[in-house]
Amino acid sequence: MKIKAAVVREVRKPYSIEELELEPPKEKEVLVKWVYTGYCCTDLHILSGELPFAPPLVGGHEAAGIVEDVGPGVTKVKKGDHVVGAWMAPCGECPQCRRGWGHLCTGTAGYFGEGTMFDGTSRIKDKDGKMVRHSFFVSAFSTYSVLPELSAIPIRKDFPLEHACLMGCCISTGWGAVTNTAQVLPGDSVAIFGLGGVGLMTLRASRLRHANPIIAIDKEEGKEDLAREFGATHFLCNSKENPVQKILEITGGGAQFVFEATGDPGAIMQAWWSLGIRGKLVVLGITPFDRTTDLPLFLLPIHEKSVVGSLYGSMCAADIDIPRLVDMAMLHDLKIDRLITNKFKLSDINDVADKMNKRQVRGRWVLEWD
Repeated sequence: MKIKAAVVREVRKPYSIEELELEPPKEKEVLVKWVYTGYCCTDLHILSGELPFAPPLVGGHEAAGIVEDVGPGVTKVKKGDHVVGAWMAPCGECPQCRRGWGHLCTGTAGYFGEGTMFDGTSRIKDKDGKMVRHSFFVSAFSTYSVLPELSAIPIRKDFPLEHACLMGCCISTGWGAVTNTAQVLPGDSVAIFGLGGVGLMTLRASRLRHANPIIAIDKEEGKEDLAREFGATHFLCNSKENPVQKILEITGGGAQFVFEATGDPGAIMQAWWSLGIRGKLVVLGITPFDRTTDLPLFLLPIHEKSVVGSLYGSMCAADIDIPRLVDMAMLHDLKIDRLITNKFKLSDINDVADKMNKRQVRGRWVLEWD
């Protein structure tokens, strides 16, 4: 079938909007018509070449849509189901999956990195019949995608697909970092560096866990109103001043949990110095593969500080955690309607990428398909 998609042909170049050929789903694969796709900073990192994924590929990994068809052997979804695209597809058999670390699955990681389905091939071809890679199994900057059954997470139909698309990445990542990775408790002091989609959901989760104080830090002063709406007790602009001393003063010696949601090495250093004794730095942001930072190690044992990564919110399995998050969102105010600050069409995607680069995007911008 013919599809329309945004293709990364060359890094550091605009998306190419193309008509492509999509093959039908094979065994244990699903054809999905996307309804909404979020634009995540990770998509920007791929476009800029800061993440080493080989082009050409169809971008987009945060999406929700409707199942159009299923391949042989599919049992978890059926035609007409509403699904969220999950960019990690745990095999259930590798050592990590057996430990309950499905988000760190090594059984499917090779296919993930190569941009293929589980048989090592792509379902996408261009007009010349040449292979185009999948992005994170989901490839949701396209009208339709074929993805593994494991990446098509069925959800209740009374939950808006407009909100559901963010369950595929920023909501799961931010919420899980607070509840799974850090296990924040009521009264814990929290600081959050970076107020994009993931940072805002980290902030919201901290508020709903009754953390206090909750200090939001961002380079853009204009994000203060949104930060306070999502639950921040304090806001600091780290393009105007070094926030470390303020955080130490507000928390009485340093925060118990500091979340770094940008991947910027400078922000990671500020986050480290903002920790209190036995504090935990949780790094959610993706740092370009060739960047490093010099964390001072002297205080690591003396103050029993720790630095941990958090991938996909440390979820045990997307097919368990995403439906639970949807149920929770039906009962509690995650402020998803405020997290989505703009909608755009596929023809505008290069303009959106440019605005992301220039830090002109607040919250999450969502691609609305016709």
